[in-house]
Amino acid sequence: MQHETDVAIVGAGLSGLVAACEIADAGRKVVLLDQEPQQSLGGQAFWSLGGLFFIDSPEQRRLRIRDSRELARDDWFGSAGFDRPEDEWPRRWAEAYLDFSAGEKRPWLHGMGMRWFPIVGWAERGGHLATGHGNSVPRFHVTWGTGPGVLEPFLRRAREAQARGLLSFRFRHRVTAITKSRGAVEGVEGEVLEASDVARGEKSGRAVAGHFTLKAQAVIVTSGGIGGNHDLVRAQWPSRLGRPPTRLLSGVPDHVDGAMLAIAQAAGGRLINGDRMWHYVEGIANWAPLWPHHGIRILPGPSSLWFDARGNRLPEPLFPGFDTLATLEHIIETGYGYSWFVLNRSIIAKEFALSGSEQNPDLTGKSWRQVLGRAGGGVPGPVQAFMDKGEDFIVESDLASLVARMNALAGDALIDEAHLRGQIEARDRALANPFGKDMQVTALRGARAYLGDRLIRTAKPHRILDPAHGPLIAVRLNILTRKSLGGLMTDLSSRVLDAAGKPVPGLYAAGEAAGFGGGGLHGYRALEGTFLGGCLFSGRAAGRAAAAVG
Repeated sequence: MQHETDVAIVGAGLSGLVAACEIADAGRKVVLLDQEPQQSLGGQAFWSLGGLFFIDSPEQRRLRIRDSRELARDDWFGSAGFDRPEDEWPRRWAEAYLDFSAGEKRPWLHGMGMRWFPIVGWAERGGHLATGHGNSVPRFHVTWGTGPGVLEPFLRRAREAQARGLLSFRFRHRVTAITKSRGAVEGVEGEVLEASDVARGEKSGRAVAGHFTLKAQAVIVTSGGIGGNHDLVRAQWPSRLGRPPTRLLSGVPDHVDGAMLAIAQAAGGRLINGDRMWHYVEGIANWAPLWPHHGIRILPGPSSLWFDARGNRLPEPLFPGFDTLATLEHIIETGYGYSWFVLNRSIIAKEFALSGSEQNPDLTGKSWRQVLGRAGGGVPGPVQAFMDKGEDFIVESDLASLVARMNALAGDALIDEAHLRGQIEARDRALANPFGKDMQVTALRGARAYLGDRLIRTAKPHRILDPAHGPLIAVRLNILTRKSLGGLMTDLSSRVLDAAGKPVPGLYAAGEAAGFGGGGLHGYRALEGTFLGGCLFSGRAAGRAAAAVG
């Protein structure tokens, strides 16, 4: 058979770029296809905050954070909750990923020029027993340059490979089938879409201009998850979470549609853990949307009080930033698809960050001058823009007016001012006592024991109703689709496995399409708080394995 290329990769996001670079470095030819135009090269990674999960890093040690591979394993497996026979490969991938994160991950990336913000963040704090969910220590390392900074070395390597004639891009090529011959994958076929000049992230057209066939010795599926396809999200919504909310925001562009998962399944691949998904509970509607239902996630510090739609404070340990999945379950159980933060200006100025490269121009633009401005005490510019223009933000000088507007925004008088006031005042009284029983106050004091939180992420404890720290702020929080934690089952070489557990000859998968490795290396919960590391690790594995074919 005459092959046009050695390897075809479907999906030009981070994992696809990593795989392509590894294949080209091995001297093999690779074609990278994507249904979107060239301006969307890099996929979701471009929009990310650029957080990476390292274990016992120099950044951690400088902040006197004591971490180890053993502690990280306890945290990972306590969070993942692997409990299915098909979790055998996800378990193996999790062990391998922990080795990678404690070993060569940082030196490998550092050698390509990647650098990180010196303050390590603390995603998914847990709040359970030592064997339960959560990070025991801060491990979230924000890349200098955020998502574009993560993509930068791989885009550079890709351009170099393209100049050597080893890598070619085919944008606006939508794969509709993986072709096979005698049981082995032989390439892909599909539709050539009309050219599009839409900006990155905006919805592009689907008019067909032609068709194509591409012969290859191996095919790697790196097409991402399902977060932009709300119909598919609802179809796979787990029964354990109850009914999906009527209103969902999208944390990913419209083209993250999950279409390639069914195509890979038709080629013999096994899909597992489709009901494991990672949707954020702190979503706010973007006042300047780029894609349909565009939402942004708030990255909150631990001080805001969290209330359900009826104004009842969420139980422990459902505090901001502690346990996303448990909070999602609780919110859905209330029968409403939204909840509320109540806070004040002092808290929002110190504790609110917004996820994403475009919401952090200082880190994305690598400007230390702007970063130092965060310590000035004012509300960050992107956050202030949401306070001024965001439909989910309410700012008032007194609680009565705040509650009135909360009820008006919700379209129903669900919140009783006296009930809400009583809960806030009880919390405020707890601050006057060095002891007490309010576990969020205890957690708040514990957070400030970490230098990184005290400097830039946790406000000095104070009464929320103290006028000196006003005005008061309420934020309606929506469910925001983001990551698929399941996907195509793969072995440690990223080979896609069939229903019998045997590799489909010539077929590989990486990134979110493979559950970031194995069909779900995170289990039920995304402990690391990011999708980037799994894309890097599985994309590298897929590229190296596919390069060895033939």
